[in-house]
Amino acid sequence: MIRRLLLLLPALLAVGQPKAAAQPLPTPARPYWTFSLPAPRPIDAADTLTLRFIGDVMMHRPQLKHDYSAFFRNVAAPMRSADIAVANMEFPLAGPPYTGYPSFSAPDAYAWTVCADLSLDVALLSNNHILDKGRGGVERTLAVYDAVRDSLGTLRTGVSRDAAEDAVLHPALIRRKGISVAFVNFTYGNNVGPQPFDRPRIAVMEEEEVAALVSRARERGADFVIALPHWGEEYRLRHSREQEAWANRLASWGVDAVVGAHPHVVQDTASVSGMPVVYSLGNAVSNMSAPNTRLELMATLRLVRHPSGRCEVLPPDLRFMWCTLPGKLTAGYAVIFVDEWVGRRDAWADPSDYDEMMATLARVKAATGIR
Repeated sequence: MIRRLLLLLPALLAVGQPKAAAQPLPTPARPYWTFSLPAPRPIDAADTLTLRFIGDVMMHRPQLKHDYSAFFRNVAAPMRSADIAVANMEFPLAGPPYTGYPSFSAPDAYAWTVCADLSLDVALLSNNHILDKGRGGVERTLAVYDAVRDSLGTLRTGVSRDAAEDAVLHPALIRRKGISVAFVNFTYGNNVGPQPFDRPRIAVMEEEEVAALVSRARERGADFVIALPHWGEEYRLRHSREQEAWANRLASWGVDAVVGAHPHVVQDTASVSGMPVVYSLGNAVSNMSAPNTRLELMATLRLVRHPSGRCEVLPPDLRFMWCTLPGKLTAGYAVIFVDEWVGRRDAWADPSDYDEMMATLARVKAATGIR
């Protein structure tokens, strides 16, 4: 993927919103408009692709006051080293005034920062907040991500802006190492009711539409189809009957793996007819403090195409992360890997937050069975 930093810089400078400095962990502080982009990913003849996913990237109002580039600094390396990196971007980019919950509008710089810092290949846009600012907000969001794509190569999926009479939604398709992977993103609904316009189109959780998306992915030559539903009951640590029914449908349509978002907490995992299902990754970054909402997962899928041509998805690798709030570990927001901080209670500015992390980890593991 070709990264053109010079094209990125003017777009970020145009936003011009100052940020409060955040205590770095562990690298030196830097302004939000500068990036240390990853070296090009090596190209080899291997028949295995590594995909990594994070959950809901939120922008609540208190987050606006902090350095965006600090949010994922401590967990960025695995995302940047993956063959394909994916995140759920749960906010429209409707321009100022910037707002948080319940009706989001995040600064353009936030999307640029997350896509660049994590070396995102796919940004998921079909979620219940995409219509928070109406049609104009969606159209502006797509324009920003088009600029991100042209500069960084990050694809967006889940929303189509094509105004043609016969326009249809298409999955994002990426080909790496001779293997093609399609990403099918759709949402159970939105926060404003039925979509009041035809374009842009939001991919919704309707059988006919999702089945058509999966079919189009195969028609376009996808070796693997990954479904990324925005679904489930918020704050529930176990999947719902509806999620399970949908997982069975997706398996019957030939989907190879499912990685879900929306509940804001980690949910259990399953194998449905051999198809791995991660029901919910939880939040990636947010200002939420309700029980279990600060513990999250980074999911790794390895896709293998054997010399015989048979395609296989290996069991997912799941790694717990924790979103620290301002004043808990550092001065700002910092997402960390839990396993790197076990036993380091004294490093916390507020050691009680370490205790909360460990208690949440034990509670979520017990409820979900994830180890």
